[in-house]
Amino acid sequence: MLIIACGALAHEITALRRANGWDQLDVRCLPPELHNRPEKIPGAVRDVIRASRDRYRSIFVAYGDCGTGGLLDAVLREEGIERIPGAHCYEFFATSPKFAALAEAELGTFYLTDFLLRHFERLVIRGLGLDRHPELFSVYFGNYRRLVYLAQAPGAKSEEQARAIAARMGLEFAIRQTGFGTLGTTLTAAVALEAVAWPH
Repeated sequence: MLIIACGALAHEITALRRANGWDQLDVRCLPPELHNRPEKIPGAVRDVIRASRDRYRSIFVAYGDCGTGGLLDAVLREEGIERIPGAHCYEFFATSPKFAALAEAELGTFYLTDFLLRHFERLVIRGLGLDRHPELFSVYFGNYRRLVYLAQAPGAKSEEQARAIAARMGLEFAIRQTGFGTLGTTLTAAVALEAVAWPH
């Protein structure tokens, strides 16, 4: 079985694969930088699907819609491939009901995951040019009020680092321990379904 995943989920999927002994599972991660150009995600996923069909009995996509405006779902319908439900990783880590409650409580929320925490400087600060133009902080984040750290498997200093990012951005801070959320349950179900369809 092949999982086509966003590179931002590589650490979590690897941990799930190891913990569950999913030796029959291969993972192909696409660059997380695609999130800066979400219109390119559907084509990139389609390319991997078509290049991999003859080598795998089943394929599953570990992406939310991720800003593609339904274009990823259109590709997956054409290819006959399922994906994890949800708009983005924040939703499936927190789970849909809890994410909806977070969003309703404060629409102006910036979400951090373990991945984004580890790569904040590269993806946000340098990626948005804030290292060269710090005056753009108010342009990008002026409508945000709080930062919520959705923690999957935080390290000893993760909360401290997340609090520092919130302070740097001038945002209130909150933390929610999510674990792997729907990512874990959906992948477990997909692997179980493959095992039933193709018993070893």
